[in-house]
Amino acid sequence: MTWLLAMLLAVPCLVSAPPSAWGITEETEAKISDAQRQIEESAAAYDAAVARLAELEQQTADNEQRIAELEEELPEQQERSDEAVTVLYKMNREGRSLINMVLASESITDFLVRVDYLTRYQDRNLEAIRALAAMREELEATRASLDAARAEAEQQQAAAESSLAAAQQAREEAQRQAQEEARREREAQEAARKAAEEAAAKKAAEEAAAQEAEQEAPDEEAEAPEEVPSTSASDDGADWSSDKASFVEQWAPRINRYLSGSPLAGTGETFASAAWDYGVDPRWSPAISAVESSKGAACFRPHNAWGWGNASWGSWEEAINAHVSGLARGYGYTLSESAAKKYCPPNWQHWYDRCAEEMNSI
Repeated sequence: MTWLLAMLLAVPCLVSAPPSAWGITEETEAKISDAQRQIEESAAAYDAAVARLAELEQQTADNEQRIAELEEELPEQQERSDEAVTVLYKMNREGRSLINMVLASESITDFLVRVDYLTRYQDRNLEAIRALAAMREELEATRASLDAARAEAEQQQAAAESSLAAAQQAREEAQRQAQEEARREREAQEAARKAAEEAAAKKAAEEAAAQEAEQEAPDEEAEAPEEVPSTSASDDGADWSSDKASFVEQWAPRINRYLSGSPLAGTGETFASAAWDYGVDPRWSPAISAVESSKGAACFRPHNAWGWGNASWGSWEEAINAHVSGLARGYGYTLSESAAKKYCPPNWQHWYDRCAEEMNSI
């Protein structure tokens, strides 16, 4: 029994209740806030616009390369075509008719050979002319495609910038609200601490007065104030005014350093990308993994490093995205007292302090 108790204390929410008991019910899932929906939609729109822009840039590069090749080949083909036109003109002018070939032929076989030769000769020259026309047509079509791709790329660039601006605004608002909530919680904790201290002092004074009246030594021990979280997570300092690539570049190395040597090592980019997509403090999910499973070392379900109900996943990438999404939808932007009470009801204060400590170390 001793080892079981030690494990439960080390991993406080390993046997936590299923998602419905945490408040992540189907009804809650269906009532995602407008702000969270905007974050997810803007992230998806931004990713789609950036991906399409990359495709168009590749198409533009391919078109430009083909245009360069055609422009390089065109003078030589033009020369071959000019020569073909000259040959055909001379053939017509010299009157190489069937009657002339019959008269010049020594036999029917000779005649057929002459006809075949002239036909092939004429077809080769005509093919040179047709090749020039086809090359010019392809050049014009490729230029038109290039212009269209560039125009669409400009539209996609504008769409990406618009989606990025919406994503940045939504995330900054979520961050501001989280910081405001954290400030209110600190103030509430301080007020609760002061009230508890005042109540304890008052009670001690009353007991001392009563004891003095009975001519007994006063008992200076006072009832301990209600315990409140002693640690809070510092502001994350996330720069939501940057684009996704810059955000991931900022946070992935920090998370990777934090997770170094653990089963989750090397997943910093996935954590950072998911944080961007769902508008969540990028430190929160990695910190929970440390509290719940020693950064993935003690998962009670496959790839479940967060004590997340009875869920299991096939990869860390799938698991990280599911967990960060769940945090965004059920618990808010970052660690808070209310989130701790929902995530780990039996031992929320210890869980809160541990998470805050881990987050501050990232």
